[in-house]
Amino acid sequence: MSSTSTPSIYLQGNAHKTSFAPAKNTKPFHTSLKFPFSQSLRKVIRVNSSSTAKYNEVVVDEEIEKIRRLQNGSDVRGVALDGEKGRKVDLAPPAVEAIAESFGEWVKNGLEKESVEDVRVSLGRDPRVSGASLSVAVFAGLSQAGCSVFDMGLATTPACFMSTLLPPFAYHASIMMTASHLPYTRNGLKFFTRKGGLTSPEVEEICDIAARKYANRLTKVSTMLTIPPTRVDFMSNYAKHLRDIIKERVNHPLHYDTPLQGFKIIVNAGNGSGGFFTWDVLDKLGADTFGSLHLNPDGMFPNHIPNPEDKIAMALTRDAVLQNTADLGIVFDTDVDRSGVVDNKGNPINGDKLIALMSAIVLREHPETTIVTDARTSMALTRFIVNRGGHHCLYRVGYRNVIDKGVQLNEDGIEAHLMMETSGHGALKENHFLDDGAYMVVKIIIEMVQMKLAGLDDGIGSLIKDLEEPFESVEMRMNIISEPREAKAKGVQAIETFRTYIEKGQLKGWELDSCGDCWVSEGCLVDSNDTPAAIDAHMYRVKVSDEEHGEHGWVHIRQSIHNPNLAVNMQSVVPGGCQSMAIDLRDKFLMASGMDRILDVSQIDNFTKSVRVG
Repeated sequence: MSSTSTPSIYLQGNAHKTSFAPAKNTKPFHTSLKFPFSQSLRKVIRVNSSSTAKYNEVVVDEEIEKIRRLQNGSDVRGVALDGEKGRKVDLAPPAVEAIAESFGEWVKNGLEKESVEDVRVSLGRDPRVSGASLSVAVFAGLSQAGCSVFDMGLATTPACFMSTLLPPFAYHASIMMTASHLPYTRNGLKFFTRKGGLTSPEVEEICDIAARKYANRLTKVSTMLTIPPTRVDFMSNYAKHLRDIIKERVNHPLHYDTPLQGFKIIVNAGNGSGGFFTWDVLDKLGADTFGSLHLNPDGMFPNHIPNPEDKIAMALTRDAVLQNTADLGIVFDTDVDRSGVVDNKGNPINGDKLIALMSAIVLREHPETTIVTDARTSMALTRFIVNRGGHHCLYRVGYRNVIDKGVQLNEDGIEAHLMMETSGHGALKENHFLDDGAYMVVKIIIEMVQMKLAGLDDGIGSLIKDLEEPFESVEMRMNIISEPREAKAKGVQAIETFRTYIEKGQLKGWELDSCGDCWVSEGCLVDSNDTPAAIDAHMYRVKVSDEEHGEHGWVHIRQSIHNPNLAVNMQSVVPGGCQSMAIDLRDKFLMASGMDRILDVSQIDNFTKSVRVG
């Protein structure tokens, strides 16, 4: 539905939510929210009202920009609580209410041709402490748009999408309130219809409408709901859906209903929404989950932010796997659209390794299929996929970019069954192109059980034993030195200046790939469709060669869609390769072009200092 870039004790389960219908003669649900707007408004522009407008709009550009800046690619994200140094709260209830109302109207407009009278929208959320107050704002906004609202309570991002498909729910649309792995102070919104997650242009359209609503309103938001949101227990239905998949595909010859009997599986939910997978999936299928970590939801994330990329999260899970002689360890992010695993020998499997593992499984089922990844994966992963008869398409960073590329390839007649980003977002064609961390784990668990039934005791890690690892791999950040409203333009300027330097040959041995936004190598498909997707963040990857080693590494530079900075990723197959590339990047581009005046290059400078001193 997205890419982008710090992680134990077995705890009791989360009580299921009770489903109930609206009571008769229900009293109106009333909320009055007061939030002062900024008094230092820079400029006011009056816009003529049209015959279809609900009210005359007074557009205040400072306030409009606040809402527009909340867009985060295909999501909305912002600061919901005080506590971050240098960051003010910008995702307040009035903003959320305006966005939810605009989404509700957008959904209703899309269903006009189907003559749907009662548009039904669900809301789920992760356990963040700001979730309760922001949920009220969502309910108010959707109600104002004329939608019937259904409260799923604690949920996962994939479950929200599935709530639009699985009977008897099958809502017309859904919103998930989450900020993924970001700190407890953040929150956000993800949007779904039955067609899948919204695209960046669609979210931009919704935020633009919401910005005008938000800027036009007074210092008090007062909303009357004649019927409160209906509380529903969808997660039990979703968990049963996952259990049924495992039972049917394993088809255990001795105990069909408990195919995980005899397996020990550790889950680290990081106090996010993933605890349900332990209680409602694994335990009910017969698995021994003793030793699992951080299962209880806690929006302050007291142990570590749930993130399968985090070294602490993986290390804690590894220790639990080894201490309990478990067959598998699982790490979920906060909203369970990403996951990582640990094999029975304690080896962490995330990033390239997780993509390789899923590729090995999928290529058994669909020989010669194309695997789509972001452009930060290694040259060794390409060889791994090609050696198994697959094709590797490396595409733009950002999980929505990777997933949408897979959808486009399938529409063009090129079979692509797996799309994965190095951050752990992974989608399968068989699962509605949905990035579902729980479904990824389900696939791995089915493979693990089938291997055991076939007499193979090496564990799932044996499937990637021949995957080579890069000798060096580095990621650094360069903060953009500007006002927030100018950061995006400054980032684009720096990225395009980098492209110009490479094209003019001003960095010897550095060469852009042939299509400009993905590495083209054996088995890679070039993005040549007539209607390319809108660019949500500028980025380029270059291959680096020298006389001594030939082609030995790559550098990838991109805008972050989460924060005002540029990310720099490097990999090399020779010792010292990354430091050498970093020195060239700093001296021959950043300093030579003057980009060091708009970018904070301290991380790159510190990385190169050890070499300079030596």
